[in-house]
Amino acid sequence: MLSEELEVIVMQDVTIKANAHALIDQLPENVSWSQLAYHVEVRASIERGLDDANTGRVHTTDEVKKRLGLTD
Repeated sequence: MLSEELEVIVMQDVTIKANAHALIDQLPENVSWSQLAYHVEVRASIERGLDDANTGRVHTTDEVKKRLGLTD
């Protein structure tokens, strides 16, 4: 079991590393560290959102409005 979990982690790391290389390759040669960090954080945020959606951790607009006290 542990070796299967480790394999999944390693596969994720390889994918993340490959995706990071692809992201960096798309940026201009004169990109700043700040710009790079911004793009990495945007990508990470998108990945977290997709993971939330895929695992059902989402709320409807009506649920959010109700939680914020914005209902009619």
